[in-house]
Amino acid sequence: MQTRTVEVEGLAIAIREAGPPDASGFLLLHGWPQSSYAFEAIIDRLAKDQRVVAPDLPGIGGSHGMPGSGEKAYLAKLMDRLINACGLRQVIVAGHDVGGQIAYALLRDKPAELSGAVIMDVVIPGVAPWEKVIRNPHIWHFAFHAIPALPELLVSGHERAYFDFFFDILSKEKSAIPAKARDIYTKAYSRPESLKAGFDWYRAFADDAKANSVPSATPITTPVLYLRGSAAPGDIADYLDGFRSAGLSRVEGDIIADSGHFAADENPTALAARLARFREEIGAPNACRPEVCSGSGTTTCIKTKT
Repeated sequence: MQTRTVEVEGLAIAIREAGPPDASGFLLLHGWPQSSYAFEAIIDRLAKDQRVVAPDLPGIGGSHGMPGSGEKAYLAKLMDRLINACGLRQVIVAGHDVGGQIAYALLRDKPAELSGAVIMDVVIPGVAPWEKVIRNPHIWHFAFHAIPALPELLVSGHERAYFDFFFDILSKEKSAIPAKARDIYTKAYSRPESLKAGFDWYRAFADDAKANSVPSATPITTPVLYLRGSAAPGDIADYLDGFRSAGLSRVEGDIIADSGHFAADENPTALAARLARFREEIGAPNACRPEVCSGSGTTTCIKTKT
């Protein structure tokens, strides 16, 4: 695995990447309050025969420059530019938490450009069971984070303690996310602009819900996998029904064992295996490029299933 920075519309996006350059692609999008480090144990497992890219979302961690909005449609456009800049092909975008909301926006706006999408442990604004979730008093932080300026004022300088609260209550076991990872995540939001970028994701929920409430003119046939941790609250069937009502015609769900909200940290082996199996299920193998299919026996040319 290597790291580098890619310029996307004037923003510096830090990425972790691994895998054969001509292989089919996986774009992994983290959520709050994490960074691309969340996929540290996933990337090499997937990269044996796939090209994997995991960015720090705009403004977070090693990514610099303040994004123009926290709206998921805007962030999805940036991720689409990143896909092109990295030369990814036959892409599956897999997003956790807010990253899953960005994956949904990308799926909604550019379904034909994706081989598949994986949405992990998140509710999508405007898509059932959104209204039920936001009425839940235990989800108080959605409203708090949406208040202008106040979250930054209260959390700045206390990021580690504040993030620990969520890691502890949303993980199946508190010890699943070690101190090293928590320190890395805290540092990723330690700059004022990073903290604001993260809270801006929540401030955009109302606009996200408006965008997502517009039904698709035609059914979205891109394969979609929705994942939840075994210890995460809520009935996965409610989420699958919501996606189908929103126009996703090829959606399935699955549970990641021994995991709460943070499956990539809590059970990376199971998550990596399920992501790899999804690639097999939808029939999107490595891309075939004529210039490398020389018949020398060093490259296998596999056609994409339809």
